[in-house]
Amino acid sequence: MFPGHDYLYYIPIGLQAFCVFHSLKNGTQQKWIWIIVFLPVIGSLVYIYQEILNNRRISAPKIDVGAVLNPGGKLKKLEDQVRFTDTFANRMQLADAYLNSGFTDKAIEIYKTSLTGAFAENEHALMQLMVAYSKQESYAEVLPLAKKVYKLPQFIRSRAHIAYAEALEHTGNITQAEEEYKAMKGRYSYFEQRYQYGLFLVRQERYEDAEKIFEAMLEEQPHLSQMERKSSRLWFAKAKEELKRVQSAT
Repeated sequence: MFPGHDYLYYIPIGLQAFCVFHSLKNGTQQKWIWIIVFLPVIGSLVYIYQEILNNRRISAPKIDVGAVLNPGGKLKKLEDQVRFTDTFANRMQLADAYLNSGFTDKAIEIYKTSLTGAFAENEHALMQLMVAYSKQESYAEVLPLAKKVYKLPQFIRSRAHIAYAEALEHTGNITQAEEEYKAMKGRYSYFEQRYQYGLFLVRQERYEDAEKIFEAMLEEQPHLSQMERKSSRLWFAKAKEELKRVQSAT
């Protein structure tokens, strides 16, 4: 029908095959497989944007050199910013900076006092508050917050989800905690979550299961792009270190 252009027929098929393979490799097939199959072109383009382009932007954060060299200077700047322009966005920036700098009590205070009025159910403040409470080992405080954000699509990949799993474990809900860790698993992704799952298994004295988690992470490392390896190198280093401990203990 289109002489010389038969190859155009294979482009959507190739795009679809690539997306299906990538989805299976990364453990996202439950969410995407039917969309890719029944909406070949549109579904594939949406998948590439959501799962590949967005993830790469997220995995390559900009580094604030000034904050690294002088963290106190950044905090002072943010404190002054809130003092002169007390907006919700400015308070969140300050609270996040406090949390990342180890001033957990100060971060909690800002998150809590900011969850009022139009921002009473703000997901960023709620999930960051969960992380802060987990760092403080106030696990009972994490659980009611999780109910408010659990169904949000961004929750499953968040550090708040790890905080929730940890809270379940430390409040005696071991089986449910493991279910949450399993929900965060995925090949060639979720490396922080999988590392934490491995630590959970170590704490339960399930050393062989933990060993499999750490080994799988390290086996996948060479197959990632340079950017992906760089963004997760901390978790590969930790997994390697923990694997040695597990193997020496068994």
